[in-house]
Amino acid sequence: MEFGIVELSRLQFATTAMYHFLFVPLTLGLSVLVAIMETVYVMTNRPIWRQMTKFWGMLFGINFALGVATGITMEFQFGMNWSYYSHYVGDIFGAPLALEGLMAFFLEATFVGLFFFGWDKLSKVAHLVVAWLVAIGSNFSALWILIANGWMQNPVGAEFNPMTMRMEMTDFFAVLFNEVAQAKFVHTVSAGYVTASVFVLGVSAWYLLRNRHVELARRSMTVAAAFGLASAFSVVLLGDESGYSATHSQKMKLAAIEAMWETHDAPAPFNLIGFPDQEARETHYAIEIPWAMGLIGTRSLTTEIPGINDLVATAEERIRSGMIAYEALLDVREKRDNADPAMTAQFEAHSADLGFAYLLKKYVDNPLDASEEQIKLAANDTVPTVWPLFWAFRLMVALGFGFIGTMAYFFYRASFKGMNFPRPALHMAVWMIPAPWIAAELGWFVAEFGRQPWTVDGVLPTAMSVSALSITEVALTLAGFVIFYTILFIVEMGLMLKYIRKGPYQDVEETNAWNKRHQDRLAGRRNADAIATPAE
Repeated sequence: MEFGIVELSRLQFATTAMYHFLFVPLTLGLSVLVAIMETVYVMTNRPIWRQMTKFWGMLFGINFALGVATGITMEFQFGMNWSYYSHYVGDIFGAPLALEGLMAFFLEATFVGLFFFGWDKLSKVAHLVVAWLVAIGSNFSALWILIANGWMQNPVGAEFNPMTMRMEMTDFFAVLFNEVAQAKFVHTVSAGYVTASVFVLGVSAWYLLRNRHVELARRSMTVAAAFGLASAFSVVLLGDESGYSATHSQKMKLAAIEAMWETHDAPAPFNLIGFPDQEARETHYAIEIPWAMGLIGTRSLTTEIPGINDLVATAEERIRSGMIAYEALLDVREKRDNADPAMTAQFEAHSADLGFAYLLKKYVDNPLDASEEQIKLAANDTVPTVWPLFWAFRLMVALGFGFIGTMAYFFYRASFKGMNFPRPALHMAVWMIPAPWIAAELGWFVAEFGRQPWTVDGVLPTAMSVSALSITEVALTLAGFVIFYTILFIVEMGLMLKYIRKGPYQDVEETNAWNKRHQDRLAGRRNADAIATPAE
C-alpha cells in the first residue's frame, strides 16, 4: 500500500483517538461506581463508604482531567486534517458535537468542581446529587459523540444538496435515534463500566495481597464484582445487537469480520477460527459453528447474509449507478434553475449511489472517464483488509466472556464466601487490569477499520475527506501528538500509582465518632433487652 497523505492522516487520527480512549472508559465507569458508593454512604452514614467515595473519586478526577486534555485536540483535527469532510457533512456531524459541549461537557465540568470542593459546604444529599450529575454528564458526553459516530456508520436523516454540494440534515430525530448510534452508545458505555469494575477489582486485590486497607478493599471488590457482572453481560448482549444492526447498515463490515467470502444458504455458519486469505478469497482451516452466524446476524433461520464476493458485485453496480448520478449532477449544477427536469429526475433516482462514483476519484479525476478495470478496482476497494478484523473481533469477544467469568467468580466469593478471596484469584485480578482497555481498543479498531474505505459509509470516501496538506506537515504533527500524548500518559500513570500506593485518606475523627455512636446504640439495645427480660 502506498503510504500517502490519506494513510498518514488516518494514522494520526487513529493514534490520537486511541490515546484518548485510554481515559474515556475509566471515566464513564468510575463516575457511576463513585456515585453508587456515595449513595450507600448517605443511606448508612458509615464513614468507610465516604472514605471509598473520596478515594475512588480522586482516581476518577485524575483520569477525567487527562481525558479532557486529550479529547479537545481531536475536535480540531476535523478542521485541520479533514477539512473536506467537515465541509461536506458538517451540518449533520457538527450538531451532536455542539450539543455534547453545551449539554454534557459544561454539566460535568461544573459539577466535578462541586464534587471535589463541596464535601464540607454541601449537605450529604446535595453532594450525592452532585455525584450523580457528574456521572450523568459523563455519560451524556459519550451519548452525543457516539450519535455523531453512529451517523458516520449509518447516515440516516440527511440528503445531498446538489446546489451546495453538501449533505444537509432532514430529520434530527432520525439522527438521534439511529439504530447504530443507540446500539453503539449502550455497548460503549457498558464497556466503560466493565473497565472501571476490573480496575477497582484489581486495585482492591492489590491492597488485600499486602493486607492494607482491608475493609475498603473488600467492600470495593463487592461493589465492583456486582456492577461488573451486570455490565459484562450487558456488553456481550449489546455487542450482539450491534452485529444485528450491521446486517442492515454495514453488510461488508459484517462479512469481513466473519471472513465470509461466499453467500451461504440460510442460516449461515459462524467461523469460530480460521486463517483468511484475501488474495485467494477463502478462509483456510476454518472451524465453523453451524447456523450460529445466521441466528446472530439475522435473528432468523431463513434470511441470507451476503458474502464478500456478492457485495463486491453489488458495489460495482452501485458505482455504475453513481456515475449516472454524477453525470446528472454536473448538468443540474451547470444549468441550475434551467436544469432539464429529466436530468433532475435522473439525479434523484441515482443520488443514493453518488458516493460510490466518488470511489473512482482514487484512479481518475473525472469518474465519467473511468475504464472497466478502474470500476472493478474501485469495487474491490470496498473490501477492508480482512485478517486483522477477523482476529481483532475474536480476541475482543474472548475477553468479553473472560470478564463475565471473572466477575461471576468474585461476585460468588463476595456474596457467599464472606468476602474471602484466594491469593491466586487476587493475583489474577491485578494482572487482569489492562485487559478491558485492550478489548475496548480492539472494539474501536473493528468499528473504524471495518468501515473503510468510507469516512461516511456509502456517502463520502476517506480519500476525498482529507485536507490539502503535505506529508511533512502531517508527519510532524503526528510525531508531536505522539510525544505529547505519551508524556500525558506517563503523567497519568505516575499520578494514579502515587495515589494508589498512598491509599485512601482516613478521617479518624469521623470514624471514631461513628464507632462511638455505634457502640452507644449497641449498649442501648443491650440495656433495653436486659430490662425487657424478666429475672429468673
